[in-house]
Amino acid sequence: MGIWRRLSVILAVVGPGIITSNVDNDAGGITTYSLAGAEFGLRLLWSMLPITAVLILIQEMSARMGVVSGKGLAALIREHFGAAVTFYLMIGILLTNLANTIAEFAGVAAALEIFHVDRHFSAPLAAILVWLLVIKGSYKAVEKVFLGACFFYVAYLITGFLVKPDWSAVTREFLTPQLDFSAPALTMVVALVGTTIAPWMQFYLQAAVVDKGLTAKEYRIVRWDVVVGSITVSVIAFFIILVCAATLHTHGIRINSAEEAAMALAPLAGRYAAGLFAFGLLNASLFAASILPLSTAYTVCEAFGWESSVDCKFTEAPQFYTLYSLMIIVGAGLVMIPGAPLIPIMYFSQVLNGLVLPVILFLMIRLINDRSVMNDMVNGTVSNVLTWCSALLLSALSVVTVFTAIW
Repeated sequence: MGIWRRLSVILAVVGPGIITSNVDNDAGGITTYSLAGAEFGLRLLWSMLPITAVLILIQEMSARMGVVSGKGLAALIREHFGAAVTFYLMIGILLTNLANTIAEFAGVAAALEIFHVDRHFSAPLAAILVWLLVIKGSYKAVEKVFLGACFFYVAYLITGFLVKPDWSAVTREFLTPQLDFSAPALTMVVALVGTTIAPWMQFYLQAAVVDKGLTAKEYRIVRWDVVVGSITVSVIAFFIILVCAATLHTHGIRINSAEEAAMALAPLAGRYAAGLFAFGLLNASLFAASILPLSTAYTVCEAFGWESSVDCKFTEAPQFYTLYSLMIIVGAGLVMIPGAPLIPIMYFSQVLNGLVLPVILFLMIRLINDRSVMNDMVNGTVSNVLTWCSALLLSALSVVTVFTAIW
């Protein structure tokens, strides 16, 4: 196979892994990374290494199940664990994703308010744009737009160099960390894990692999797609923490959100750095506001055996498009209500994430070791040890996240 032929095959396969991982750098994720840098400086940079490793491990399982079984995760759960388990799991997924979708539209509104655009104009405009993207587009067209959105995360990399950090200190903290076991630091690490590995990701990745028609023959390329996506999302997170550590933490400035971080950067690093940071927030929020409703529609429709594909017309998949539309309408609509309790909604989504993630991970491990699903591509002994250790660790962290959010 010639090099151009090989390249065309790779380009035809990549997408689901890169898109799924990068969507997780959403408004909530950027806020968490900004807080980590502003409050703890460079001390928590090291945590992105083990988080990236676990993310690759879990995402690879989702992608492998997709290419081998040809079915989404929700459909496999219904077939192998029954309707009752599926029903209650879907309630948790639906509520979690709705709360996260509201947070994304809040991120769009907050980012554009930095550029003096009123939220009563920006929220409905964003809702119309993301709705039209999926309703009118094919899977290939939608994927191209999403891959293009991934590129704009480079704004955070540029901002990282504009703030001129002490690179020797960055290298030292990243490679030879001084571990901090204080309660605030451990809580922040839990938040970093929770915002990087979310329940919806496993459902969306597997559904996207199936919707794209990828099979076990493309598994090697799909696996690299997952690896590249997981590393990319962590690099972006690394630079967001770096930017806020080099500016806000150094000057003792406290923030509560990503938009506050963007505004605080202007007098410290210049308006270009602040503008790029705000642009990154806008891109991330719009990106996630498109993907989260889409992920929800995929997941719920798969779970109940309804048609679910971007390539279908509305008449062929009415439940799919209706659910997608309702998620966007409710998400954007609540943001425009004066005094809407956005912070409690975000906490609520964090609690639900913490409750749902361990259940999904244990179901995935059962499925990935079931030869009736995976044929000969089940986990090996080493993979199972790593997977179980990761699942137990994430479950413990999820419990801590739930109690922290409630507290």
